[in-house]
Amino acid sequence: MSSEASSLQMDQTQAGPSLAPPSPLAEPLTNTDFYIGVGLAISSCFFIGSSFIIKKKALLRLSRFGEVRASAGGFGYLREWIWWAGLLTMGLGEAANFAAYAFAPASLVTPLGALSVIISSVMASRFLNEKLNLLGKIGCFLCILGSTIIVIHSPKEKEVEDLQLLFDMLLDPVFILYVICIIGSTAFVACFVAPRHGHTNVVVYIFLCSGIGSLTVMSCKALGLAIRQTLANGGNVFLTWMPWFLIVITVTFIAIQMNYLNKALDIFNTSIVTPVYYVMFTTLVITASAILFKEFTHMRFDDILGDVCGFLIVITAVFLLNAFRDIDITFNDVRGLMRPKMQRVSQYDDEVLVTTNIKERRLSYGSGDVFRKA
Repeated sequence: MSSEASSLQMDQTQAGPSLAPPSPLAEPLTNTDFYIGVGLAISSCFFIGSSFIIKKKALLRLSRFGEVRASAGGFGYLREWIWWAGLLTMGLGEAANFAAYAFAPASLVTPLGALSVIISSVMASRFLNEKLNLLGKIGCFLCILGSTIIVIHSPKEKEVEDLQLLFDMLLDPVFILYVICIIGSTAFVACFVAPRHGHTNVVVYIFLCSGIGSLTVMSCKALGLAIRQTLANGGNVFLTWMPWFLIVITVTFIAIQMNYLNKALDIFNTSIVTPVYYVMFTTLVITASAILFKEFTHMRFDDILGDVCGFLIVITAVFLLNAFRDIDITFNDVRGLMRPKMQRVSQYDDEVLVTTNIKERRLSYGSGDVFRKA
């Protein structure tokens, strides 16, 4: 009897862990949901990237007509149909982005927004007469490469599918602390820093957009979950107060984002606003998502390292795409640097000023400190 009891106890012990319900965040994400999320995220980039250009065109048109600029508190852009076209385009992009959050992790969807930087840069060179030089093209390539790495190493765990479970996660003390820090810091910057430094430092208005935007993404994810749960299970979760609270929060946060984003676009060049907004917004969204959903706790170390490296490549690409935009460099200039000095002197001979005064010497790109003798 004692041997049978001990064997029965060993069988129960071995069977115990297999009967334990798996964590909802540890279940693998289906391929269909993953590819739907990636497809929606990529499509949103085309709309959002083009919306920056359309809205910038509207703001430039208003400035030529002498309207009060958005940075000065003017709302003349509300009477401009081009601005509304840009807003509609951005709305389509945000709707696709909103749907993507219901199918894929935020740490995957948000970094893919770098593709919108490529779209806006290419369109800016075409419609706003902004240059896209060799370094910008290299940045576009690296941006696509980094985005591909992020997709490969992104979290593959199943998303939260129960709205009540998500609300329980929202009450996590660490996430509440994050929300308090974001709201407190944005309120301080909006009241005391923005009036003094908002017109001279692009980070001020972009921080307000990005900080509130990270909370917008979390509310959009919860609202998307409510809609998906209603369609999938047949029950109407909108009979409760939670989805309506999320709608009010989402609309309020989006309105705040649009206000400060318009001010940043009105004051600064698109090539500066877009990359700074991307880097800051993506960093804060990944931070909020990691705190709320703890996505990285279920990933292997090589996937975490690949995800981080992909994000760093994208940041480098965005920097190359915009930091050296005003430098007129082509592939022929790079080829010129590889030639011997005498050939370079011959190539740039007409551009080198012969002078004995070192302060008056004018160097052409790639010529170095080589001057032909008089």
